[in-house]
Amino acid sequence: MGLKEFKPTSPGRRDTIADDYKDVTTNKPEKSLLAPLSKKGGRNNRGRVTVRHRGGGHKRRYRIVDFKRDKTGAATVLSIEYDPNRTARIALVRFEDGMKRYIVAPNGVKVGDVVQSGDDAPVATGNSRKLGSLPTGTLVHNVEVTPGKGGQMVKSAGAVAQVMAHEGGYTLLRLPSGEMRRLLSDCQATVGQVSNLDHKNEKLGKAGRNRHRGRRPTVRGSVMSPAAHPHGGGEGRAGIGMPGPKTPWGKPALGKRTRRNKRTDKFILRRRYDR
Repeated sequence: MGLKEFKPTSPGRRDTIADDYKDVTTNKPEKSLLAPLSKKGGRNNRGRVTVRHRGGGHKRRYRIVDFKRDKTGAATVLSIEYDPNRTARIALVRFEDGMKRYIVAPNGVKVGDVVQSGDDAPVATGNSRKLGSLPTGTLVHNVEVTPGKGGQMVKSAGAVAQVMAHEGGYTLLRLPSGEMRRLLSDCQATVGQVSNLDHKNEKLGKAGRNRHRGRRPTVRGSVMSPAAHPHGGGEGRAGIGMPGPKTPWGKPALGKRTRRNKRTDKFILRRRYDR
């Protein structure tokens, strides 16, 4: 895991800061854990564009990752691999009965290490346990929200949450955003921090690398015509000229809070924007 810079042989190379992939141990994924991944181009089942600026990109195959970590017993890490579908690395592990699975690779786990699942597993990096069985202060990732559903939070590169307290069947977690949230103590979590910590320091350097990822160009609303965008029109560099930024369809944007899940409000003790 590290970064590399390039000699400025072109304008794109001058600004590029790329991953050196030294932590990746193989470039051939496990065939039994691959699945086809069709392109959507930001379109729904009716063919209408519902997410703008998507399309193109390099062809990918999906890696079937075990987010549940529901198989008990020891598993040996066979390889650390690149996954085109996520920012973190994935680790191929093999259990004693020969079964192979992919897991989100924790930071510091190497080939040959042993990882375990279950409440009898030691509190060590890469092991998965219920939140209620972890001591306060433990750093975790791949956290379940609903017991048995599999990890849904804290899965991207470098992410980590911290166990703060246990009370009344709930565990208080501090999430990467700073939010303090209660989760059922029966939810599973993996000890440690997610791998690929330097991902946040990468610089693509040129528009072409974004196109490889399936991201199409974005045009600022202020340079459009007033018929195409609420911010458009005017002479020169005109301001927005209205109470608050808008989307192309006139809805509030850029900081407008859109959370509407009142059902789980009682579990959030501190909002991420209250820090």
